[in-house]
Amino acid sequence: MRRALAVAIATVTLTAGLTGCSESRNPDVVAPSAPTVPASTATAGPPTVVSTTVLVEKLEVPWGVAFLPDGSALVTERESGRVLAVTTDGTSKEVGKITEADSNGEGGLMGIAASPQYAQDQTLFLYYTTKSDNRIARWKIGEQPQPIVTGIPISGIHNGGRLGFGPDGFLYAGTGDASHRGNSQDLKSLGGKILRMTTDGKPAPGNPFGDSLVWSYGHRNVQGFAWDSGGHLWATEFGQNNWDEINRIEPGKNYGWPEVEGAAHDARFVDPVVAWQPDEASCSGATISHDRLVVACLRGRRLWVIPLNGAAGTMAAPPVAALLDEYGRLRHAALAPDGSVWVLTSNKDGRGQPESSDDRILRVSLG
Repeated sequence: MRRALAVAIATVTLTAGLTGCSESRNPDVVAPSAPTVPASTATAGPPTVVSTTVLVEKLEVPWGVAFLPDGSALVTERESGRVLAVTTDGTSKEVGKITEADSNGEGGLMGIAASPQYAQDQTLFLYYTTKSDNRIARWKIGEQPQPIVTGIPISGIHNGGRLGFGPDGFLYAGTGDASHRGNSQDLKSLGGKILRMTTDGKPAPGNPFGDSLVWSYGHRNVQGFAWDSGGHLWATEFGQNNWDEINRIEPGKNYGWPEVEGAAHDARFVDPVVAWQPDEASCSGATISHDRLVVACLRGRRLWVIPLNGAAGTMAAPPVAALLDEYGRLRHAALAPDGSVWVLTSNKDGRGQPESSDDRILRVSLG
């Protein structure tokens, strides 16, 4: 078992969010020092996972999940471009294929979100890579996707890709710096940001930079986010060499990349709430269940479960590791209508060691 090293950053200007971390790392970034939570503390606590059931097997790099009003879900496959309908008993079938999605490198068909009025409008939203950009499109099963945001920077790595509707009814998207660091600090670029928009792809009212989709910036690669009971947005962040992060996101704030990885202790930037060394993390997708942030980690091959104080928007207790080395690389965690958490594995993405049953969807019950 790997040593669980968690870094808890204490700050009175806390504004954190969940972001994702790429596994391509360069040797020229030096992390600032930060206090650590001892391994015995970081892994202590009552059992987190009550039961785990393999719901679906033999998928091709599943990436995103959108639950529908009847409790079933639509699941994207990054490399194949397929959208699968998955029932609560584990039956799956292809219901669509996004042919213009280009799976070169880390790109392809990624995020999916269902309209809050899905029962009435049958509308879905997709995030995918083409040969020229990353884009967000409106889509109905059986029809062609209709792009609503284009021109999100593209690269073989750091394409972001997560979508989700917030409690305010607006659509949020996590993007990556597309391997060009300057994108993250450039407010004219859609790369290295969390975006907030209407269902037409227009800047949502109240966005911090006027007629701009940008909600927060200074991110490296955001692939996971979720909201706690108090409406606070949390996000994962893939670091480069030293620290993968959990942040609490506030509008208009700068999360530091590429000026800093981990805690800056600099008033210009927001420090992470939690940071881990890469072997414990490289966390991608995330969800929140009963004010516990559940984060799926790739290189770390585990779930991190972080108790939150939803009223205050703070971490309430140290992170607890679950499913450590049991199912390999974990791409996403999504809260199902029945209260379970669906976890997607990512062992066939070229970086894992797939078993004959990979990739899988797991149904996890938390204690």
